[in-house]
Amino acid sequence: MQAGTRAAIGEVVAFLRAHPPFDEMRQEDLEQVAAASEIEFFPQGAVIFSQGDEPVEHVRVVRAGAVEVVLAGRVLDLLGVGEMFGHASMLSGLPTGFAARAEEDTLCYRIPEGVARPLLARPESVGFVARSLLAMHSRAPAALAAVKPTLDAANRPVRSLLRGQPVMCTPETGIREAAAEMTKAGTNAALVDLGGSLGILTDRDLRTRVIAEGLSYDAPVSQAMSTPAYTVRPEALGGDVLLEMLERGFRHFPVVSAEGQVLGVVEAVDLHAAETLSSFNLRSAISRAGDYTELGRAAAGLRPAVVALHEAGVGAERIASMYSVLLDVLTRRCIELVTERLGMPAAEFSWLALGSQARREATPSSDLDSAIAWYGEVEETLVRPQLHELGKAVNMRLGSWGLRLDENGASAAELPFVRSLESWQHVSSSWIEDPTQEKALILISLLLDSRPVWGVHLGTPVADTFQAARSRPRLLRLLARLALAHRPPTGFLRGLVLGHDGEHRGTLDLKRGGLLPVVDLARWAGAAAGVTSASTTERLQAARSAGTLEAADASTLQEAHELFTQLRLEHQVEQLRAGREPDDHLSPSDLSPLARSHLKEAFRAVASVQKRIAAELDLGAR
Repeated sequence: MQAGTRAAIGEVVAFLRAHPPFDEMRQEDLEQVAAASEIEFFPQGAVIFSQGDEPVEHVRVVRAGAVEVVLAGRVLDLLGVGEMFGHASMLSGLPTGFAARAEEDTLCYRIPEGVARPLLARPESVGFVARSLLAMHSRAPAALAAVKPTLDAANRPVRSLLRGQPVMCTPETGIREAAAEMTKAGTNAALVDLGGSLGILTDRDLRTRVIAEGLSYDAPVSQAMSTPAYTVRPEALGGDVLLEMLERGFRHFPVVSAEGQVLGVVEAVDLHAAETLSSFNLRSAISRAGDYTELGRAAAGLRPAVVALHEAGVGAERIASMYSVLLDVLTRRCIELVTERLGMPAAEFSWLALGSQARREATPSSDLDSAIAWYGEVEETLVRPQLHELGKAVNMRLGSWGLRLDENGASAAELPFVRSLESWQHVSSSWIEDPTQEKALILISLLLDSRPVWGVHLGTPVADTFQAARSRPRLLRLLARLALAHRPPTGFLRGLVLGHDGEHRGTLDLKRGGLLPVVDLARWAGAAAGVTSASTTERLQAARSAGTLEAADASTLQEAHELFTQLRLEHQVEQLRAGREPDDHLSPSDLSPLARSHLKEAFRAVASVQKRIAAELDLGAR
């Protein structure tokens, strides 16, 4: 390689303006890029960087010649004039996921990270970055799977993703001064010390509150910042932080230690693969929808988003979590539009997600279960009909957009599922005292999962009523018996494996035969440990810590849950690609011999856990 030399600014600007993402940038930004760019020469066959190298500190744009993208020894792509590479490693801070090699004598513009990173993190560049990474994933999913561990930020603590010291300022600091410090540090956020809490000033704040609204650059940052800033702990995993960002609609979280030390700012772009950006874009489209038509168009993006996440190599449980968050956002916006038309009810209320959405384990085949709880001393004959009409209107809209509503009536569109908080707590207490009442165990299972997604958010007050279950041996025993009602098959020709009639004849019901036994066991063991509303994984972890499940059994159930979720999602993605309605009925003949073997072993392992629990609780063989 010939050492980099400075390029003529005018020539670089003219060249970059003809190619994405630079074609969307302002003139002053292009001039900044051009001024920092260097020219590199690579002779034919030269390796520009190798797969697994340290994270790159700059991006390159092909000026002349061509560059091969090589992954796991295979040439995936040939980059031509104007194409950019190296940005995935630079943005994520992870080792290079592929090798870059000059296919012929090649000239590149080399742009340093300090200049490239802030520009690529801007909204006008996000689409380009997402598309380019999705294209890379779609070209070689099998090869990417082989190197997935080196590409995944989801399982890394966010402390390892921080870069440099955060820009700190006081509320009195001028906006111009704060922006200059952000530019100097190569970041698009500054933190504001509010004495016990933090504010945050981002590039987006500068665009929307300073430039768009005409706020003076000499004004203090307190007039443009967002406050309070939502903070995360340094040990939080990147994937969990990403879900928080997606749910709250933020792209920057300050990272603060338990002792209160500000360690830095983690950005969505630091956590991203293509799924981060595409999911944020869909969330934004849902939140911005101005009427039912626009919201319906945004809702149509839910299933394509699942396919895109799968193609990007995201884990199945992570996809289910992100899909559930997007369902939350869609439900909230739908409620807002319905209340604009019907008017606000006479009491404050919460919309409760139940079932898989509440556990953040929903997939495109999942039913939407829901309930409403209202608060305060309000005349029931006035508010209950209002909330019932709201529940029917919201569910009608969600159903019209292709989402499935519960066929058994567990819905806010049904009057029994619209109650005051006091009424919910009263009937829940009665079920705890006498769980033999009709449908009591089924309703307890639903409400144990309940999670507010709109309205008054005071924790999970309905679900928390069942914390008393840990001191009710009779109730726990019945919950355990219910958890043993769904038995996993131990062979492909027995039990629940193959349907015998109807459209699903000869198929495996993966939800009923695989997921439900694990979900039900986790709910019982979590309740015995005092855990109410939570995911299956969280319940298994709590049960292991509390000793209500043996560590080996908790691990077995967790591994089985991951496998069942993965196979379920893969099956549904294939159905969506083929234009079919997603379901949980999988044909064993569609599985590879290895997948069938793993599935059989998982069924047997879950059945063994059930057998041990039945023996320990003297529930008898089923």
